[in-house]
Amino acid sequence: MNKYKGKAVWITGASSGIGLETAYRFAEGGARLILTALEADILEDVAAECLRKGAMEAKALPFDLSQTARLEELAEEALNTYGRIDVLYNNAGISQRGTTVETDMDVIRKVMDIDFYAPVIITKAVLPSMIANGGGQLAVTTSIAGLFGFPLRCAYSAAKHALYGFFETVAAENFKDNIRVTIVTPGRVRTNISVNSLEKDGKVHGKMDEGQAGGITPVKASRKIFKAISNEKNEVLVGGGELVMAYIKRFFPRLCARIARNIKPM
Repeated sequence: MNKYKGKAVWITGASSGIGLETAYRFAEGGARLILTALEADILEDVAAECLRKGAMEAKALPFDLSQTARLEELAEEALNTYGRIDVLYNNAGISQRGTTVETDMDVIRKVMDIDFYAPVIITKAVLPSMIANGGGQLAVTTSIAGLFGFPLRCAYSAAKHALYGFFETVAAENFKDNIRVTIVTPGRVRTNISVNSLEKDGKVHGKMDEGQAGGITPVKASRKIFKAISNEKNEVLVGGGELVMAYIKRFFPRLCARIARNIKPM
């Protein structure tokens, strides 16, 4: 029997890409899903497809995660949907395309709000009930850019670095409470993250970067992510040959810095 049959699973960024496909994997396992993203109409379609794929229940819970002051209300609504959250996957995120000197502070703040503060606030709101219920699973999407600095990604890279510190701390503090944490670290996955990224002045980038277009499919990524969460892995690298940079950073940091300076960032 699938370990997630009947379990309450909340996924943010569930309207496309990694979040959508991972929702389908949980649906195939018979989970009860809560789906959050900006687009209410798309989420309703995703929820319907989740039911077709085997989910016991699926509820669309649209929300703009940049509205951080209201995130505790969102978490309360999610908790009330099925009375508990067994798995929380903080997947939603936004990227940027702009140098540190030129990028507006408003853009940096928005990226930090969505990519760092939103997962932190949601996790803090859900975690006490998970502990009270005897345990649960947390997962979060970071990025290979959370392992080393990357050109044109000052806010994005900073937020993803910060997620490591926060969720590794949560994992250490709450292991005794049967809380398990999986950090998902994608490299290049063929999603719309580059299309929806913000340029230096806040305008939407509006196109898929060449590197992104050559990435692995969200379906392939979701299978690896679902397996990692199911196996309660601490971390999972998801992508192709670019993931070698994670090991270069670990063992040859000066070489990593030199390569990063010369990577084509778009």
